[in-house]
Amino acid sequence: MITELDISRIGDIMKIWIEENINAHDFISEDYWKTNYAFVKKALPDATVFVYEDKEEIKGFIGIVEKSYIAGLFVLNKYHSNGIGSDLLERCKQEYPVLKLDVYAKNLKAVSFYRKHGFKIEEEKENDETKELEYSMIWNL
Repeated sequence: MITELDISRIGDIMKIWIEENINAHDFISEDYWKTNYAFVKKALPDATVFVYEDKEEIKGFIGIVEKSYIAGLFVLNKYHSNGIGSDLLERCKQEYPVLKLDVYAKNLKAVSFYRKHGFKIEEEKENDETKELEYSMIWNL
C-alpha cells in the first residue's frame, strides 16, 4: 500500500536511504552519504514522500520537492524487481504532469528504469559535489 510518510517513521526511511545509496553508488565514497545523512533527514519533512508499506514494513519510498523534482526513489535491495519502484513512480505520475530528476550515469540500473518509464535525458552534467557525470531526465504526461 502506498501512503504519505508518517513522520514518526522517518528513521525507517533514513535506514533505507543510507543503505540503498551505498549499494547503488559504489563509485561514490560511503563517507559522502554519511556526511549528507543529517541534511537529508532534516529536509525530508519538507518534501512530499510516498511510502510503499506492506505488513507494517516500509519497502520503499519516493520523495518529491519543488512541485515536480524526484529527489530520490529507493527500494530495499531484497525487494528490487517486484514492481515497488514502478508503483511509487506511477503514484507520482498521477499527481504531477511533469517529473524531473538527476541520476548518475554510472547507475545503469536506475537510468534503464527511468527510460523504461518514459523519462528522457535532457542534459548531461557533472555533479558539483561528487564530480560524477549525471543525467537530468524529464517525464511529461
